[in-house]
Amino acid sequence: MLAIRLPDPIEKRLAVLAAETGRTKTTLAREAILEYIDDLEDFYLAEARARQNRKAIPMAEVERELGL
Repeated sequence: MLAIRLPDPIEKRLAVLAAETGRTKTTLAREAILEYIDDLEDFYLAEARARQNRKAIPMAEVERELGL
């Protein structure tokens, strides 16, 4: 169970969307949270993998490779 307080403008937008789509505010909020959690999980997983595989390359080597 989760109860949240939303600022009035967000609450109004959610209510309008619920009315227009025939869905409940709870359903819309649940869908939005799941979508956001999916995105965050992907981001943090990618970030963690990037840190594990990160190989530092000295700037001088990058410049030499690029002919700078």
